[in-house]
Amino acid sequence: MTRARVLVADDEPDLRAMLADYLDMQGFDVSTAADAPELGARLAAGPVDVIVLDINMPGETGLAALARLRAAGLAAGVILLTAAGTLETRLDGLRAGADDFMEKPFEPRELLARIRAVLRRLEPSQPPAPDAPAPAVRMGRCSFDPVGRCLRDAEGRSIALTAMEFDLLDVFVRHPRQILSRARLAELAHGRPLEPGDRSIDIRVTRLRAKIGEAARASRTLRTVHGEGYLYDPDA
Repeated sequence: MTRARVLVADDEPDLRAMLADYLDMQGFDVSTAADAPELGARLAAGPVDVIVLDINMPGETGLAALARLRAAGLAAGVILLTAAGTLETRLDGLRAGADDFMEKPFEPRELLARIRAVLRRLEPSQPPAPDAPAPAVRMGRCSFDPVGRCLRDAEGRSIALTAMEFDLLDVFVRHPRQILSRARLAELAHGRPLEPGDRSIDIRVTRLRAKIGEAARASRTLRTVHGEGYLYDPDA
């Protein structure tokens, strides 16, 4: 069985070594990086499944590196490590393309659970039954394949989705023409409630609108229903 590949990028040598040993014992193929250049070199050497990424690395920060890598098509799951677990920090991470967060100091077992959760979201769905309809559905200017876990543009080129962006699109597709509140979307897509002031759903919807080729204010596919939530219209 192929071992999932985890890359730990953190400027603290002791933390890198501890996580490398711990995750290796848990059955992962682990590599490490001390800064953004090393992170890039590790990714250039081969793909990874999950990146555990410290926000406050020297030189280029983890947030800046993540935003740059996502813009270049990075599809791996990303869990950010942060010593400042403020709401604004989490929102900045979501805008950059993070899938999850861990606040330092943390218990390695909790990080392990979060890595496994991200990996589950990245796993391909079971193939449909032989008589099932084609899974791809229209999504703005794109087509979305929930089974193949991919979003493709009009020319058939793949558009990178984070694990949580996929989860959110999948919920919309499963509930067409239904108004879903932000709280309900968080429960269905991510399995947890929204905290007060949490704008993570809004940020992900904005990112998804851009990926399907629609401007936020004029989006008809992922429509804002003021005061209530969002609605997916497959006929828009």
